[in-house]
Amino acid sequence: MNLVIIGFGGMGGYHADCLEKYGKERGKNALKVYGVYDIDEERMRVAAERGFKTYRDPEEIWADKAVDAVLIATPNDLHEQYAEAAAAAGKNIISEKPIACDSKQAERMYAAAEKAGVVFEVHQNRRWDDDYLTVKGILESGVIGDVYRIESRVMGANGIPGAWRKEKARGGGMMLDWGVHLIDQMLLMVDSPVVSLYCDYSYIYGEEVDDGFDLVAKFENGIECRILVATDCFRPLPRWQVYGTMGTATIADWDLSGGITRDVPEGKDQVKGIQAGNGFTRTMAPRTGNSVEELPVPAVHAKPFAFYDNFVAACEGREERAIRKEQVLRVFRFMEAAERSARENIVIKEKI
Repeated sequence: MNLVIIGFGGMGGYHADCLEKYGKERGKNALKVYGVYDIDEERMRVAAERGFKTYRDPEEIWADKAVDAVLIATPNDLHEQYAEAAAAAGKNIISEKPIACDSKQAERMYAAAEKAGVVFEVHQNRRWDDDYLTVKGILESGVIGDVYRIESRVMGANGIPGAWRKEKARGGGMMLDWGVHLIDQMLLMVDSPVVSLYCDYSYIYGEEVDDGFDLVAKFENGIECRILVATDCFRPLPRWQVYGTMGTATIADWDLSGGITRDVPEGKDQVKGIQAGNGFTRTMAPRTGNSVEELPVPAVHAKPFAFYDNFVAACEGREERAIRKEQVLRVFRFMEAAERSARENIVIKEKI
């Protein structure tokens, strides 16, 4: 399948690199980067040097019968116009996340794809992150009992990246950059409606968009999830902390470092108080003896290039799309509720 990348910046270049590796592994059945369109002359020069066909106008892409699909990797506010034009031209579509700046835009894009009968899929690639799949496995396996709280964090100290990501009109801010991923993971992992949420945005750097946020969502089945995104933290907390009725799991970073501490009911524990600051505590003293056991993180690894494989299979009618319309729109509804919670400083009590 011949693919044209629209927007050959950071993510567009990343996809080109990944698809080159994908092609070597899958052979003739893979997606192939056939061409590139970008408004930046330097990026077009780089594309030409890499052997890609370059287009000077999007109309050339829509008219080119050799093009089977497009991958949209432009700033967020431009996704809709390219997606609708591609659909009208009969091209299958991959869009970088978020596919739109709001749910109304997203609905229009899906409507255009459905009308044209083309495959339209958003690149929610972090569904295949090993750390997420490992936490999902911990939740499903019961290794720490019934999970009742999940904490998901992405923390850095580099501020908001790039120029357009600082502009509200262009779909900037960390909720649309990282929140869209982490909320998608959470809603997939916890099979229950959200019944309430509270969110607080941070504006440490004084930009017009959020540079981080802290939200807590409660699900109908009793699980509570916290998602924390920060761009001003020089010493981050663990990527994941999972609390269960029989133990606690920590995944410290993307490399799956961490471990599980699990209760051993038949073990014996001698609770000894400890000096805690200028005082004494037994309540917060660590468990001792053989009443707990330490286990390694039960790592789960994703199949390489799973997203691209699914897109190709969906275009060929062999599989359903892994990232479905109703899932994407649910994430948008959640993000919009979170924005309202932060703006009005209220708890949103409605099912999502």
